[in-house]
Amino acid sequence: MKNRASTGSARTVEGGIPENQIVWLRRDLRMKDQPALYAAAQAGPVVPVFVLDDDRPRERQYGGAHRWWLHHSLESLSRSYGKRNGSIVLRQGDSVSVLASLADQVGAKAVHANRHYEPWWREAEEDLRDALPDGCELVLHDGNYLLPPGTARTGGGDPYKIYTPFSKAELELFPPRDELPEPETISQPSDMPDSDDLSDWDLLPTEPDWAGGLREFWNVGEAAAWDRLDWWKDHVDDYEDDRNLPSEDGSSKMSPHLHWGEISPISIWHTFKDKRSQGWKTFEKELIWRDYAQNIIMQFPDYPQESYRDYDEQVLWRNPNRGHLIEEDLKAWQQGRTGYPIVDAGMRQLWQTGWMHNRVRMIAASFLIKHLLIDWRHGERWFWDTLVDGDYASNGTNWQWVAGTGVDSNMFPRIMAPLSQSEKFAAEDYIREYVPELADLSDEDIHDPSEDVRPDDYPEMLIGHRQARERALEAYHDSKS
Repeated sequence: MKNRASTGSARTVEGGIPENQIVWLRRDLRMKDQPALYAAAQAGPVVPVFVLDDDRPRERQYGGAHRWWLHHSLESLSRSYGKRNGSIVLRQGDSVSVLASLADQVGAKAVHANRHYEPWWREAEEDLRDALPDGCELVLHDGNYLLPPGTARTGGGDPYKIYTPFSKAELELFPPRDELPEPETISQPSDMPDSDDLSDWDLLPTEPDWAGGLREFWNVGEAAAWDRLDWWKDHVDDYEDDRNLPSEDGSSKMSPHLHWGEISPISIWHTFKDKRSQGWKTFEKELIWRDYAQNIIMQFPDYPQESYRDYDEQVLWRNPNRGHLIEEDLKAWQQGRTGYPIVDAGMRQLWQTGWMHNRVRMIAASFLIKHLLIDWRHGERWFWDTLVDGDYASNGTNWQWVAGTGVDSNMFPRIMAPLSQSEKFAAEDYIREYVPELADLSDEDIHDPSEDVRPDDYPEMLIGHRQARERALEAYHDSKS
């Protein structure tokens, strides 16, 4: 009989002798509020397994910044298991084949996993059901979102496509489930399977080592996530006012910890659930946006690479593959050499730290799409490779929102003005930090340096704002004709 996924605790053999349980780790690299680990630890000896699988995601295998974070997160989690006299089994290859083989080797009665919603992981979960040996079941848990995607539905029973009614419906379904404690003890089989050496995976850059800025900017792992949450307790109330100010440390910077599952949104929600500040309410909506993005890719699995709305792509976009000058514009954007200080500061922060302030993300994305008229997918893929928090669902949803091509998105003719945005949100010190050639300019000059004060080593604008706006509106009109 073929195996079928189930929920709940695994079985023990007659007489109460515990049976081995595998925990399939993916982006859930934590001990606390980890439903798959919690259930497995109650059922029997645990074999935690992380498979570096570049086969199933195909072109969506982890990017460079992802791999840097993953290395350090696995190191951190391994230390946590070590404190409990346990260890993680590391393997490379196809997840389904590896897990099925390990289940047979250790005589596992269950493989526990938190559900993931990227299309390749959903496919892997389906395949694993049929690949496990007889007597072993796949037990799926809900662990990485406030509510399981698909929970909030319209009155007709359909999943939501628009964020605002989705958010309202999800809030009406709250509270989320209770937070689960981390296992006090973890037993493991006396004969654990062999494990790869993490260093042999070559996840860290060496020639060249471009990760110096990441090392300075981030502490990685579950303990670091909780340290950051402790810091955030003193700042979340100010979030509504500070979140748009890139020169202020007004962002939680929890996004990579959430992406890698070093802390769960359930834990964050319960930490702040009794707060009544507008800052917390705004931050709560951003946690709900994570749920919304998963809700979208469940309906449209290819959403991060396929526009939802119809238009003539050949007319609207300047394709970098069609011309040297267009390719140079894309490279200038990637390298932070557009001549727009706020855009360049954001792109350089991204390259240096693997992260970008959220307001600046929108400005930089809008610039690529509407000032340079370069297809949003080029930006999405660049962010995928350079963000430590690059998330398939959230990244694709955010890019389609800015591009005006998504199921719920900003209108394309609403074109952000980078220079006025920079001044409005007081980005002076942010620009000085990441565009040092402009550091000596005054607050008045730094947003839009005139010829009189623009340093020789800072590039001219790729295109003027007014010219870019007129070109974008004309291209948009022609693409809809």
